[in-house]
Amino acid sequence: MKNWIARLFCRGGGAGIDRIIFGDCQNMKEVRDDSVHLVVTSPPYFNAPFDYPDLFESYDQFLELIRNVAKELKRVLDEGRIAAFVVDDTLINGKKYPVVADITNIFIEEGFKYREKIIWIKPEGYIRISRRSGVLVQHPYPMYYYPDNLQESILIFQNGDFDYKKIPDEVKEASKIDIDKYQKEKWYLNIWNITNVLPNTNRLEKGIAAFPDEIPHRLIKLFSYEEETVLDPFMGSGTTLKAAIEYNRTGIGYEIDLELLDVVKEKLKVNQSTLFDKNRDFEITIRDDVKHLRTQLQERVKNNRKNR
Repeated sequence: MKNWIARLFCRGGGAGIDRIIFGDCQNMKEVRDDSVHLVVTSPPYFNAPFDYPDLFESYDQFLELIRNVAKELKRVLDEGRIAAFVVDDTLINGKKYPVVADITNIFIEEGFKYREKIIWIKPEGYIRISRRSGVLVQHPYPMYYYPDNLQESILIFQNGDFDYKKIPDEVKEASKIDIDKYQKEKWYLNIWNITNVLPNTNRLEKGIAAFPDEIPHRLIKLFSYEEETVLDPFMGSGTTLKAAIEYNRTGIGYEIDLELLDVVKEKLKVNQSTLFDKNRDFEITIRDDVKHLRTQLQERVKNNRKNR
């Protein structure tokens, strides 16, 4: 497949050109140095049986991907800006992998400051995999305790120090945070209670581990200013880009699975009469290093369920 760019629509606007690149985010050659103001993303959960079974040959390969992406983010992120990663430890065949700790260590080693960790709590009943707590119900004795997991981590890394004085007063005012909402919804806590998205058959994100809109909504409001650029290197169905456009930011997304093209176009209303009633430029690039993964992964998930 030849590398090509399709300009899907061009209607001018205050922000820059929103872009989607179908290709491997370990090489973000389309993004200039120091040109991104916020990263909001969720990398594929290492070989998670309900989403990405056997996607990586080994845990070391997964960590190599994270390190290569961290290097690229260090290059493209402006000074003092934030990379937010929604991640969780992964349990596979009874073995738990310390994904949160390892990603934190990688970003620190690549020169980022570890600024914060927010715990995302999901409602009870929204667990996608078998409830481990049932082991103790069957065997009510010590050492049989395995809790059900209702949380994920939102890791906040910072690329150096931020110069608050360089933001013009008019930009600050245009980007002002709604304090009533901030307090009512308790954004000020490091625990966020947000309902997760289950990839049911009647949803656009069927078979996709999409995080809820509320997560990028909060992060974009808290860590970027209007008309700045928000990047998602693991775009999936395009939730981060959708939120970026809604809040008058420029969105850039990378996704390696070309099978998600139609889902992304539907979610972002590409080629429809309006895009959130805003006038935007939008373009899609398809590179030679794309893959076709969704059908293959969904078939593996079905086989895993049959074999339980």
